Amino acid sequence: MVRPIAEGIVPWPAELVERFTAAGYWEGRTLGHHLWAAADERQARTAVVDGDVRITYADLVARADAAASRLRDLGVARGDRIVVQLPNCWEFVVLTLACFRAGIVPVMALPGHRRHEMSYFVEHAEAVAVAVPDVVKDFDHQQLGFDLTAEHAVLEHVLVAGEHVAEGAVDLRALCAPPVDGVEAASLRARWDAEEPASSDVALFLLSGGTTGIPKLIPRSHDDYAYNARESNRVCGFDATTVYLVAIPATHNFPLACPGVLGTLLAGGTVVMLPSPSPVRAFATIEAEGVTHTAVVPAVAKRWLDEQAAHPTDQLASLQVLQVGGSRLADEVARRVPGTLGCTLQQVFGMAEGLLNFTRLDDPEEVIFTTQGRPMSPADEVLLVDEHDNPVPQGTPGSLVTQGPYTLRGYYRAEEQNARAFTADGWYRSGDICRMDEMGNLIVEGRDKDMINRGGEKISAEEVENLVYQLPAVRLVAAVAMPDDVLGERVCVYVVPHDGATLSLEDVNAAMEAAGVARYKWPEHLEVTDELPTTKVGKINKKALRNDIADRLATGMGIRAAI
Repeated sequence: MVRPIAEGIVPWPAELVERFTAAGYWEGRTLGHHLWAAADERQARTAVVDGDVRITYADLVARADAAASRLRDLGVARGDRIVVQLPNCWEFVVLTLACFRAGIVPVMALPGHRRHEMSYFVEHAEAVAVAVPDVVKDFDHQQLGFDLTAEHAVLEHVLVAGEHVAEGAVDLRALCAPPVDGVEAASLRARWDAEEPASSDVALFLLSGGTTGIPKLIPRSHDDYAYNARESNRVCGFDATTVYLVAIPATHNFPLACPGVLGTLLAGGTVVMLPSPSPVRAFATIEAEGVTHTAVVPAVAKRWLDEQAAHPTDQLASLQVLQVGGSRLADEVARRVPGTLGCTLQQVFGMAEGLLNFTRLDDPEEVIFTTQGRPMSPADEVLLVDEHDNPVPQGTPGSLVTQGPYTLRGYYRAEEQNARAFTADGWYRSGDICRMDEMGNLIVEGRDKDMINRGGEKISAEEVENLVYQLPAVRLVAAVAMPDDVLGERVCVYVVPHDGATLSLEDVNAAMEAAGVARYKWPEHLEVTDELPTTKVGKINKKALRNDIADRLATGMGIRAAI
């Protein structure tokens, strides 16, 4: 029995609902309503491009209406959850819109997740279906789906996008096919217009980058997520001429709605799906489709800069704006973007939990190169505070707390975590240490939470430690961030083995693989030691370990990466 989704949601206070509605931030309509209204204005225009597949706005919404009905025929009801683990493909767009339309709630998993993470998402969300590709990079996602159905009684359906759909799975491409004819399309349109969910309902679950184990589920309502995309459009200048390239996983908040896929569709532009941000393929796609905007993480930005510097090309002539976010972009790298790639850099500092900060397109260069922007909404409230929650002076680093019309009030079914992650009056503690300049722009200094940011993927040190503790040889373990020029940070573990035991990095990662852990979480350096440093109160001193690994890198003391 799937429990009602409302049982795990922290509601918005009535006074904030009234304030955001009165101000027009929340319009009381669903994402489906907004997207179908946008499609009505430009039916013949291309909405989505995926290789040779080109889908018009009229075809996109007709497919989504049909998919919504087929999901309902499978028994997937309003409020049910589907874990979506799809690559960047047209099926992802159609399925997501179908879920919005029918009030079904997608849980946005990442392509790199494996059984360890996927099993948790299915269990915690009580998902009735998973949507996966068949095989990607030699990993059989379809088999993972079947394994999950055997493990979880509530999970009934494996939806598969690919050429090889096994018996017992649902062909997602067939589910997302167009209606039979115009009569059926009109009938389905009328049905879902009449069965629209409430705008206050949960539209989707995003994943946190939290520090306490596997990511928590972030409920985003139709009201707040529609505003998230619309206001991002306003700040970023997206309109009907925008051609947006999705080159990093679309299930991330950044390429999904900042402004991303949803913002582009709301503006009447064209979304171009690409499964990889590799420079050669991305540059060719930018030229072929006339891409004007895209979003990448710093590691990808560096690869693009290096490729363009080494092999100059005019393939990027159409590119107007490169958004970079997910982790701090080094100032010296930021300065290279306009001259090397020939486009405007827009730094983006945000979180799936809500708050988005952008440098503005007309900001002075020094602001664009050296800050991570300022809040996008006039209703965003941001404070930088000390350890006692007292505001710090302007220009002094402090811990960021925030509330606003698109920032959550609590994680899903996570009472214990919510007590730590939110203030008593409901402001979200992001865990970021920032400074604020005189213009209100934020400069990210680091984190006050125990997290490793590997190329924009947030990894809980506690989760890694819990996994390593399962090895019999391990007595004590501490996971810390290891600085890296390409990815920003990698995972390093310090281990104190039991007396007489031995341990190698290969042993650790073999255990990670056996546990079905996403590869990006695997440790990339192991330090075996006799003891771990502690603080005065007896806790493991992570600061001392981070300083130690930095010193080892600086002196070249046997540091090597595993992958």
